[in-house]
Amino acid sequence: MISTIHLAAQYLATAAISFITKKDDDSHTNLGWKNHTLETHEFPNGDKLGLSYESFSLEWIHSNGNKEHFLLNKTTHKDIINWIMQTSKNNGLDMPYQYELHYELPYDQVSDGTSFEITNSEDLQVLIQQRNLAQNVISTILKSNDFESPIRIWPHHFDTGAFVNVSDQLSIGLGMAMPDTLIDSFYFYVSGYNGHQPIDIALTNSSHKGSYYSNGWQGFAMSINELDEHSAIEFCQVAINTYKNTIK
Repeated sequence: MISTIHLAAQYLATAAISFITKKDDDSHTNLGWKNHTLETHEFPNGDKLGLSYESFSLEWIHSNGNKEHFLLNKTTHKDIINWIMQTSKNNGLDMPYQYELHYELPYDQVSDGTSFEITNSEDLQVLIQQRNLAQNVISTILKSNDFESPIRIWPHHFDTGAFVNVSDQLSIGLGMAMPDTLIDSFYFYVSGYNGHQPIDIALTNSSHKGSYYSNGWQGFAMSINELDEHSAIEFCQVAINTYKNTIK
């Protein structure tokens, strides 16, 4: 189910690549989370493309709030591309839609006949709960620390994240990542940087010592299976405080 949603989100990423002016950091491709739906940034005409988790459908979101829906269940890649191409033209976008990514995904290559199928709607509800958890935890952390950052989902690695410049010597990235080689379930992470360099910290007396990683990626990480909203907020805050106390 995770891979199905991740692949479906690439239609939003490729629409952003096709219709939105490129930014060097690729932020034009990142996505918002609203009403259980992933959303692109606005296109030149004010519209957006969304992916509804609840209905497993693409949504062409007009600037006035009206929506056009395209159900993805048992629909082929070719049909989806044709719908986006036609809908974008119908709504006044002159630039052509192209399904072209400049990064690789850890799945088999998508072909015209590739189709998507939802076999268990309960899995979608779990994914909704996870995205809601990430949004709530990060929002609380940003507010309580008086940090300013958009909360966005990056379609390549599919993490929900924020990035904050705390001081001249400290920047902090935090968010929720997909299962990977670090942890085999969704997990919260907090990492500190001085410029582009990760900050190496020595933990001696810390209840979070076991959640600090320094071999390769450096930072704090913990599976959401071990956390509820309150404990996830506490985990992130302790990690942030640790970085703050390291860089003074």
